[in-house]
Amino acid sequence: MGKYVYFFGDGRAEGNTGMKNLLGGKGANLAEMSNLGISVPPGFTITTDVCDAYYKNDRNYPPELEKQMEEAMSKVEEIMGAKFGDSKNPLLVSVRSGARVSMPGMMDTILNLGLNDTTIEGLVVKSGNGRFAWDAYRRFVQMYGDVVLGMKPEKKEDEDPFEVIIEDKKKEKDVHSDTELDEDDLKDLVARFKAMVKEKRGMDFPEDPWKQLWGAIDAVFGSWNTERAVKYRKINNIPG
Repeated sequence: MGKYVYFFGDGRAEGNTGMKNLLGGKGANLAEMSNLGISVPPGFTITTDVCDAYYKNDRNYPPELEKQMEEAMSKVEEIMGAKFGDSKNPLLVSVRSGARVSMPGMMDTILNLGLNDTTIEGLVVKSGNGRFAWDAYRRFVQMYGDVVLGMKPEKKEDEDPFEVIIEDKKKEKDVHSDTELDEDDLKDLVARFKAMVKEKRGMDFPEDPWKQLWGAIDAVFGSWNTERAVKYRKINNIPG
């Protein structure tokens, strides 16, 4: 059975800086920082072998990957004292791409993954700030829509559909800045964002945190062979 997930955090890691071919630059360096005792948030890296297997097996993952991810997530939960998908004490994660050679701009980061209509209530209580929590949710839906659901503008002249909704909301409220929108306004933006996803993609915005995570992972590996990524590698003589 292959090892496809490498944990890091709490002063220990399963990898090190010499494993860039397997863990990518970010993953290898995060592992090294953890080993050095530098305080970095815990997490796990999915190896480049998985990307290779993904394309060789018609975009299917190795069968061992899911269990290894669940085990790594449990370690993150234990260190953070929170649980992924929990309604009262939710763990939120970020998803970042990496390669053994840096390829800036190939894949955007997704933050606040794990928020849904249930976990948002836990974040409101834990933070003690409803506006902050709903702004985090609004940002997550927008990032996920852009990066995972492919709703980012393709051309410079194209309008960002999420930003159009935000601008419409500000006009309705007769305000000029996003910071002038209150908690109820942000709740409404989340609802409008999700309605647009349903209209344009014919699907409900994913509520299950694990479905959200798998969608983000699909987007990372899918970004490896986008036209932009292939051209970048060709220009910089980076093997595919």
